[in-house]
Amino acid sequence: MGETAKTSGYPAHWEADVVLRDGAAAHLRPVRPDDADRYARMHRRQSESSIYLRYFTYKSALTEKELERFTTVDHVNRVSLVVLLGGSSGEEEIIGVGGFDRIDDSTEAEVSFNIADQHQGRGLGSILLEHLTAAGREVGIEKFSAEVLPENRKMLTVFSEAGYEVQRKYEDGVVLLEFSIDPTDRSRAVMEAREHRAEARSVRELLNPDQVAVIGASREYGSVGYHLLQNIIEGQFSGGVHSVNPEAFEVGGTPAYSALEHIKQDIDLAVVCVPAEHLAEVVSDCGRNGVKGILVITGGIDGTDQRELVSQARRWGMRVIGPASVGLINTDPDVSLNASLSPTMPVPGGVGLFSQSASIGVSLYAQAHRRELGLSSVISAGNRADLSGNDAMQYFEDDDATRAVGVYLESFGNPRKFSRIARRLSLTKPVVVATGDLSGHRLPPGHEVRLSRAPKGAVDAMLKNSGVIQAGNHDSLMDILEVLATQPLPAGNRLGILANSAAMGRLLADAAESHGLEPTTVISDLDLEGTRAVAQENLTTALAQLFEDDDVDSVAVCLQPSITGDHHDHSRAISMTAQQYTKPMVMSLIGILDADVPLNFIGNAGPVIETSALQQGVPVFSSPARSVSALAKIVSYHRWRSQGVGESYIPEGLEGTKVARQGDALLDGWLQDVDGAALHRLNDEQLKQLLGLYGLEVLPSVGFETVDAAAEAAAELGYPVAVKSTNAYLRHRLDLGGVQLNIDSEDMLRRVVADMRRQLAKYGSPGLEVQAMAPTGQGCIVRAIEDPMMGPVLSFGISGDAVDLLEDWAHGVPPLTDQDLHRLLHAPKASQKLFGYQGLPAVDYEALRDTVQRVATLKDNHPQVASLQLSPLLASPEGVSILHATVDIANPEQRTDSARRAISKY
Repeated sequence: MGETAKTSGYPAHWEADVVLRDGAAAHLRPVRPDDADRYARMHRRQSESSIYLRYFTYKSALTEKELERFTTVDHVNRVSLVVLLGGSSGEEEIIGVGGFDRIDDSTEAEVSFNIADQHQGRGLGSILLEHLTAAGREVGIEKFSAEVLPENRKMLTVFSEAGYEVQRKYEDGVVLLEFSIDPTDRSRAVMEAREHRAEARSVRELLNPDQVAVIGASREYGSVGYHLLQNIIEGQFSGGVHSVNPEAFEVGGTPAYSALEHIKQDIDLAVVCVPAEHLAEVVSDCGRNGVKGILVITGGIDGTDQRELVSQARRWGMRVIGPASVGLINTDPDVSLNASLSPTMPVPGGVGLFSQSASIGVSLYAQAHRRELGLSSVISAGNRADLSGNDAMQYFEDDDATRAVGVYLESFGNPRKFSRIARRLSLTKPVVVATGDLSGHRLPPGHEVRLSRAPKGAVDAMLKNSGVIQAGNHDSLMDILEVLATQPLPAGNRLGILANSAAMGRLLADAAESHGLEPTTVISDLDLEGTRAVAQENLTTALAQLFEDDDVDSVAVCLQPSITGDHHDHSRAISMTAQQYTKPMVMSLIGILDADVPLNFIGNAGPVIETSALQQGVPVFSSPARSVSALAKIVSYHRWRSQGVGESYIPEGLEGTKVARQGDALLDGWLQDVDGAALHRLNDEQLKQLLGLYGLEVLPSVGFETVDAAAEAAAELGYPVAVKSTNAYLRHRLDLGGVQLNIDSEDMLRRVVADMRRQLAKYGSPGLEVQAMAPTGQGCIVRAIEDPMMGPVLSFGISGDAVDLLEDWAHGVPPLTDQDLHRLLHAPKASQKLFGYQGLPAVDYEALRDTVQRVATLKDNHPQVASLQLSPLLASPEGVSILHATVDIANPEQRTDSARRAISKY
């Protein structure tokens, strides 16, 4: 399953920035001849023991001939990758080497590693192995072998824990290892687990610094540098705070340093708010002085400068938040970090927030403050040049203080990885996502991402299948988080309603039904007109009645002011009652004229309840519809979570990677003479070969010019036959005369051809073909494309006006589990026609599911397939028939998610 075509020349696409086990960044790339001096320096620094374990003998220095051999490779039969990190001199140094040599002309290669002594234990061997196996698969290697001394336990561990089926034997004092480098479920799981730990740690290091330096700290009130420093100090940060300002002796009550090198402490986080033209200098200074991470508040940086800033930081092992960030917040009392432009610390709580847009980040924080929503941490990524929502979710998954996650996205760097991480996280913690224009068809300001050609709705489908709760905007995002922060998850969609007005009770029930909830018990005669004590007793009694009702999964309360217009705050009584039960509730207030009464807030807000990780209080909204809309989205999420993500589903005959390798060989051969991004349409024979590998067969058809040729073709195919237009739109339109079925004789065939030509003349007299007859069934369309942003995208719909006019499509991003397939095939509104609609027989669902999964597997295996369409695919009670197929292939772009770890490319 090669990721790209065979390598020729220097394989630049093998270059990658990676996150090490300790959270630091490093750069990995193929070795070059100019690395000889770096290679020699690394060797000189190695201990005698390390040299012996690598070469089975001691070498005090490498000869010129050896250095030339190690650094001059062809990237096909001999491959070598190096990991680089900036050194104290400012020059990049090699900290790890991994390579392989093909054995003769076979598909086996011998692999070896050499890790710098001072960088052992940082996961370099595992990262190099992942990238070497990916490179090996690309150049036709199928198996790695290695000779390792028994005492080299670290290297033996790298192989044994990589997730491959490693065969080992002991011979002549050496351990001989060999294994297939095809990815396995276990190797993928190992890679993802290591990726998760490393990326989570990289964020944790930024949110939990011991020493913080504000570079650009100012004494001028109103400046960014002034308020950043003050907010860190007044937030009572538990660590050390340092100011860097060459023109002052003291800033904000702390000594000011002219440069980082004068600070005696090791700086973990540099908060940078200098003018844009000084950023490059500051980043280099941070790198030279061992800073671990940079928070860039400075904005106004174009794409080229952003790329250079991030590349420069990663060379020094630093992660970057920003530019144009509004800061970082960690409410953990042991940290208490407010490195942001917010003048106050949030209420500590269980919600973690991530935003890309600086202005949206400000809005989200302001809303959290106004609602009294408790936060665990806040990350504003600004233009997301480096640290992304994927990194943040990796951190939130491990953070015990975070119970629910809110994410605002303007762009995707790596959608496939986002889907993978979000799905795993959503199984344990709710993830609420609000988006800007995430269609990928437009580029947000300040962001550099690939643009998408995916069909409308594909991104939404990906988010839905990931299990995230989609919010239409950031207000809706905060509504949902307000409920998640204070309430347990609902067991189902049955709703109990409590109101002090029959009209409001009905309004609330209507709103609930419109959002997919089922009102089962309605109490709308609640009397709140007596004294406050009597009103609260009536309220809590009725509320307890609903909570104890076995036909109620959650409760919605709607209150209006008394006859006098007075509003009594019953939130404490409601909150205390609700805390006695395990069912969620929401509350709405209407008719409020008092400007002092807050709306869209947490009533009786308090700290997190230790036993449940829930914040005290009741979510209060300004309208019934708003309250049940938030609740309904959480009900849908809980249903998804209860169903699970499903199991891997591999059609018979597609197990392993043999078919994928055969497909790659065919496709790469057909692309030999295709230049650049040009498309090549497969001919009938090529189509038959590729689809045949995946158990897909198109019913034979023959185009014709004369009726005699049609009769000859029909006789060869065997009656009955069908005649259809070759026009892509008309070929499946029986209602427009583009198809005629069940032609059982030559006389009938001749009449049909004449009639069709007469009818189709108004459409420009398209060509005709005769085809073997399939069982009568429902026409479907399956499409698959290779999208620059999302990778493989699969679409499914019912033929005819449903897709042609109403765009009634369902979309999925392979690989698909059995649950994904079920959702895909049931999602189109017209899919009812497949399952016994109006008394018609149901189609063979298992055959349809199997066929669609075969297409999904083909597309996932082969990025060379630019587009594929089965139109129509005929589903009947007897099975599935493919009546027509087209495939266009092209030289593929590198996919954003593969079996090797890499930080997103800006």
